[in-house]
Order: sequence, then C-alpha cells, then structure tokens
Amino acid sequence: MDIGLLTAPFQKKPFRWVANFARENGFQALEVTAGPGGHLNGADLSAARAKELARLLADHGLRISSLACYNNLLEPDKARRAQLAKELRGAIKAAADLGVDVVCILAGFPLPGRDRMQTIAQDLPRVFTPLVEFAAKHKVKLACENYFATNIMNLDHWQRLFEVVPHANFGLNFDPSHLHWQGIDYLEAVDLFADRIFHTHAKDVEIKQHKLRRVGNQSRGWWRYVIPGYGEINWGVYIARLRAAGYNGVLSIEHEDSAFGAEEGFIKGRRHLGQYA
Repeated sequence: MDIGLLTAPFQKKPFRWVANFARENGFQALEVTAGPGGHLNGADLSAARAKELARLLADHGLRISSLACYNNLLEPDKARRAQLAKELRGAIKAAADLGVDVVCILAGFPLPGRDRMQTIAQDLPRVFTPLVEFAAKHKVKLACENYFATNIMNLDHWQRLFEVVPHANFGLNFDPSHLHWQGIDYLEAVDLFADRIFHTHAKDVEIKQHKLRRVGNQSRGWWRYVIPGYGEINWGVYIARLRAAGYNGVLSIEHEDSAFGAEEGFIKGRRHLGQYA
C-alpha cells in the first residue's frame, strides 16, 4: 500500500511546497483539500491548471489519492446547504479532470429535533442521492469519513446509510480511530463493509485509562487522536485485514496530534506505517 497525507495541516503552504515535503519524506500520495480555502478549488480549476498540477505531481513521483471536501451537506440553512452542494460538485468535476476517482466527504450531522437514524432515513437520501448520481456520471466515488459526530457514528448507522443510498459508488473513508475509542471493533468493521471501503485515514487514538476510570465514558478528555504508532490501533493487523478485504489503496495520515508539529508528526507516522505497508 502507498502512504499519503491529508494536506489540511499545510493549508497555508503553497501546493508545490507540500509536494516537495511529501517527496522528500517518502510519501507516495496526497489527499488534497478541495473547495474555498483549500489547496484546490474545483470552481477555478481550468484545463490548463489541471495539466499543470498533473505535471507537478508526476515530477514529484506523487499521485492524488482523493480530494477532501469535508462539509456539512445537511446544513439546516437551505441557502448554505445549496452552496455546499455546489462546492462538492465542483470538487467532483475537478477530481474527474485530474483523473482522481475518490472524493472524501462527511455524511452530514443530525438535524435539529432528529437523531442520527431519523436523519439518515428522512433527510439524507434526498440530499445525497443527486450528488452520488452526479459523481457516478463523472466516474467518481464518494467516500464518507466515519467521523463520530456525523450521522455514521456506529455500524448500525453505516448499514442504514447504505440501505437508503445503495449506489455502488457511495462508500467509506474508513478511519479506525473513531471506532476504537467507542469500543467498536474496527477489524470486524473492515470485514463487514469491505466493498464500501474506498479510502482510509491513518489516524491513531490514545485511551487515557486513568482518566476514563475517573470521569467515565460519558465524559470527555479520556481519549485523544494521535499519530500512527502512538496509540492503540494495531496497524500491522489492520493493514493485513484491509488487504484481505481487497483494499490496496492509500493509507492517508490525518494529523490531529497536538503533541507534534505538522512536519514532525507526518514524518513519524510515515516511518511507523512503513513497517507494514
């Protein structure tokens, strides 16, 4: 498997700088932030700019694993929701122009007055189905990160999501860290949803057992996201399980570890994953 990185921590750096950093430190792929303020804005991607980016990546021995468009597509404000859907369509078209087959998204947040299951059943299909079908026309897959605060907190939510939007190009950006601290078996989840894993985030999680024993699991502060190798995810087993499930794509490091600066964290994460990838 290739090892990549999500470019978000380098948001203020030029894309060429990010590509240089990735090449110099042994990365093979980039998960590129898309939309206003991102490293790539689909609305402004001309054919010439797409070719320029393709040449830059080729010169650096890199590829784009996905475009990252992490917006709340179920935004309660209708005007804002329409704008976010437009931005996603721009990212989808940009992905197609760049020859990238995955755009990573969020499954939206529960709407006011509804729980996750109600939001999935009542609201998500009419918002997501047109976007998924638009992506399919451009030969692009949409991959929802299983961020716990969104509508797909647990595996029952995942199951219901794919019942109401069953399209083959609608799947997961699989992040084991969001499952593990909840006590959900991330390895079984790989087996159960193997055909829906289009991309994966390499992010670890530290469980502070002493804090957990003090405040209980209904409180906060007893877990934190860390660089791969500094938490409890068994990366060797996880990567082997992904391979057995048929996934041989990119492990995209998502850096949310407050203990390390952006560059140091990515380098350490790359070194650890390199033992197994």
